[in-house]
Amino acid sequence: MKRYFAGVDIGSTMTKVVIFSGIIEATIIGPTGPEHRKLANKVMEEALNLAHIRFEDLSYIIATGYGRINVPFADRQITEITCHAKGLHSLLPTVKTIVDIGGQDSKAIKIKDGKVVSFVMNDKCAAGTGRFIEIMADTLEVPLEDMGRLSLTAQKAASISSTCTVFAEHEIINKLASKETIPNLIAGIHESVATRVSAMVKKLTIEEDVAITGGGAKNIGLVKALEKKLGCPVVVPPEPLITGALGASVLAKEIFEKYEREGQIPARSSCGLQEAKIFS
Repeated sequence: MKRYFAGVDIGSTMTKVVIFSGIIEATIIGPTGPEHRKLANKVMEEALNLAHIRFEDLSYIIATGYGRINVPFADRQITEITCHAKGLHSLLPTVKTIVDIGGQDSKAIKIKDGKVVSFVMNDKCAAGTGRFIEIMADTLEVPLEDMGRLSLTAQKAASISSTCTVFAEHEIINKLASKETIPNLIAGIHESVATRVSAMVKKLTIEEDVAITGGGAKNIGLVKALEKKLGCPVVVPPEPLITGALGASVLAKEIFEKYEREGQIPARSSCGLQEAKIFS
């Protein structure tokens, strides 16, 4: 009998669900809002519809991400570090170093056989995160999705010396007034973020292959800047936003099957999807 498992990743800016049966059956990505529980219900319902199954068909559910405690129907919560390692390994088994650039934090993870060896994390300052690029895009009045493409047309990356987001914003405004081109400024922004992220990554012993996940992976300019700073190629997964949710779903399958081999029944959440709606 075919069994289905789910991973729910509530990140700072995006919420993701993956339904897994040994292969990926469905993925849903939506923006994270202030009401995590309602969003978790919504994206789960969408994923179930896409997979053409019912909530009752799910054998085990794991929640991850910083909002993981707000998924009442999850059977277990596991940290995003562990889930990213498992998810990335399932997609790209040769990867040994993961760089994750999210909306509110960035992290580097060394992995072996899908397990975490060591990691470092920046969750104190926006300068090495997607939020920094988002603020600078607003300052330049450039759509966020155009930042990567435009940076590749730069003649030379403008120097952005400020390490503080507020001061960097003023620096960008001053350089605009001095007739610096927007592509050069964007390239400078990417180089600034890449400098901070690479310094964090180098606290670990970098081993190839290196992969990038999170929203930052969708910015080709940032990926190119990071490759330059790290001195090696950086692999981008087919969908870099779902690695945490995918890892959670793979772990859900492994945990359930371990209980099964031992002749035990895993504890399940007493809250179904309909009950979660009532209490959200």
